[in-house]
Amino acid sequence: MIRSIFLFLFSLLLSATAAAQEPQTPSSKKLIQFSGLVITNMDGNMVPVPYASIFLPEKKRGTYADYRGFFTIVVEKGDVIRFNCIGFEPVTKTVPDTLSQDRYSIVQILAQDTLTLPEAVIFPWPSREHFKIEFLKMNVTPELQRIAAANVANEYLAEARKNPDIVPYGGRESANFYLRQQAREYVYIGQTPPMNIFSPLAWAQFFKAWKDGDFKKKK
Repeated sequence: MIRSIFLFLFSLLLSATAAAQEPQTPSSKKLIQFSGLVITNMDGNMVPVPYASIFLPEKKRGTYADYRGFFTIVVEKGDVIRFNCIGFEPVTKTVPDTLSQDRYSIVQILAQDTLTLPEAVIFPWPSREHFKIEFLKMNVTPELQRIAAANVANEYLAEARKNPDIVPYGGRESANFYLRQQAREYVYIGQTPPMNIFSPLAWAQFFKAWKDGDFKKKK
């Protein structure tokens, strides 16, 4: 009799221990498929924001929107989500804890981040009066005139606009260049980028430049 009671109590203890070790899955932790679009207002039109980051700071994970601004990620109720992209102001959203379905969609608008710096006027002389005196005394030689004319020539300005070493990119240009560079990397992710040596278009451009004499030495 005592042995039977002991075995019964021992079985109850094992059942309680196993129940305590089972993971708890309350309904508040139900997984939700969170999807949507990231867009912005540009010149009065709503356009997608490609490759914006969607990040969960508390869980240290996230995803990226595609080139059309579409994204999807698995979240839980109450998760904090941060939308961010270079050139735009970051936005933080919280997944509602009152959702009754396992899917949640959103259209998130990002505002362009514009930073206006105070005006700064730099003079190589102590005052305007000194500048006026020195400017009137300046001896403009023919060589200086030639350099000035070359610097404002249409060919030089066109080349300067293409070369960031001559004319550095502005904020919007830097953001666009970064996004284009990211787009090229994501297009060929997981595969080898194509080589121009196998491109018929590249060969056609090469033969055209050869016929036009672009490879001849210019005297």
